Amino acid sequence: MRSAWCLPAWSLLKLLVMLASLVPFFAPVAARAQGAAAPVVTIRDAETEAFLRAVAHPLFRAAGVDPALVRITLVQARPINAFVTTGNRMFINTGLIQQAEGVAELAGVLAHETGHIAGGHVARLPEEMRNAFLKSIGGMMLGLGAAVGGGRNVGGNAAGAVMLGSQSMAMGELYAFTRAQEQAADQAGVAYLDRLGWSSRGLVRLLGRMQDQELLAVGRQDPYFRTHPLSRDRLAFVTEHAARSRAGDAAYPPALEAGFRMVRAKLDGFIEAPLTTGRRYPDTDPAAAARYARAIAQYRSGRADLALQILAPLVRDQPGNPWLRELQGQILFEAGRPAEALVPLRDAARLAPAEALIRTALGRALLEAGDPASLRAAIGEFESSLRLERDNAFTWRQLGIAHGRLGEMPQADLALAEEAMLLGDFPGARMLARRAEETLPPGPPRLRAQDLREAAKRDNLTPEQRAQDDAMRRRQR
Repeated sequence: MRSAWCLPAWSLLKLLVMLASLVPFFAPVAARAQGAAAPVVTIRDAETEAFLRAVAHPLFRAAGVDPALVRITLVQARPINAFVTTGNRMFINTGLIQQAEGVAELAGVLAHETGHIAGGHVARLPEEMRNAFLKSIGGMMLGLGAAVGGGRNVGGNAAGAVMLGSQSMAMGELYAFTRAQEQAADQAGVAYLDRLGWSSRGLVRLLGRMQDQELLAVGRQDPYFRTHPLSRDRLAFVTEHAARSRAGDAAYPPALEAGFRMVRAKLDGFIEAPLTTGRRYPDTDPAAAARYARAIAQYRSGRADLALQILAPLVRDQPGNPWLRELQGQILFEAGRPAEALVPLRDAARLAPAEALIRTALGRALLEAGDPASLRAAIGEFESSLRLERDNAFTWRQLGIAHGRLGEMPQADLALAEEAMLLGDFPGARMLARRAEETLPPGPPRLRAQDLREAAKRDNLTPEQRAQDDAMRRRQR
């Protein structure tokens, strides 16, 4: 594939102008996709999200960042990677957890990313990119002016040198800014680890393994290396810091280490092929994490009873573990046994009452029970879930279904309007909200229907939402 540097001068100028105009929108999109053509697949799992909060939130507080202002999203992707985008959003690849050797490596990466958030690096990156592109364009215009005067003689050749020189200088400044950000994030990250009494040797080990990436061709490098340029100075700094830190040899809290092993096993069990999971966690391994992974592998292979049989002693060993009970309920529900799933899911909700996803799972089991009392209880669980996490479109749909089965159509329309709004189905949101508004009695639900109808009007949509609205209406014709 030809490099942009090899394009004719005018084509390159147009490309740079186009990129400069996209700078305000480019950073979050590029960071979200990390250059991949395939769509990003995110994972929701209450246990994994709770564990990530247990590691990340102390780091946020050590950095003076309010944990409530940072949203963590788990991305299903094999490469080791984590990154932050505008809006204080942190994305973590499943591969980082699966390939980490312990919680110390994960904590080191999250400390580094926390350094980016606390330092405002992502907020400054679009402006730095804009400056780099504008400098490139300035050099291009100067070079083109020389080319017009010089034609094909020596002056024309000098024009090419002016253009390439200005571009190299501008991009060099951008790369220097990026390298400086990485070094600053390292310095901040190890300081946060020290404040918590957590060792930074995990980050040393991970960076040491990543150093081998320098020898690979760009196409074979791990995305984390490409987006987090590693230098010998960075590795030397972290290594030296770990050697002199009071927390250099400190062990992480046992609960975090145990939680890491269980979450890694869970991700392995759900993401990897069952045969792969069996090789990594053989029957001879009696550890709780190994049994957890094997139970999930059996469940994914269609052997629900065997999976439940493996889980039963784990539940007896860890009676206060809500995630084991949640998995029991999930297996029973998806095996077509919702009535049996109610007991473990109720236990899970009792043990972890603030977990929205568990509340939704319990509501689904009650919904499938079918009788009016269970439907009313399901509505209660869905509403509890939405109080904890209002932007879950799936839960709004389940709430709409429950109201519909009870014949409460205005409430069903309102819940489905909420779902449509979250999914970007603005025509559907307008129609459902209007229908709910016409039939709901005066009160907060009716006012909410009015708010949704107004918010979904084309005049109140952003340009991006209007384009989405047009696409949705074309699909509905």
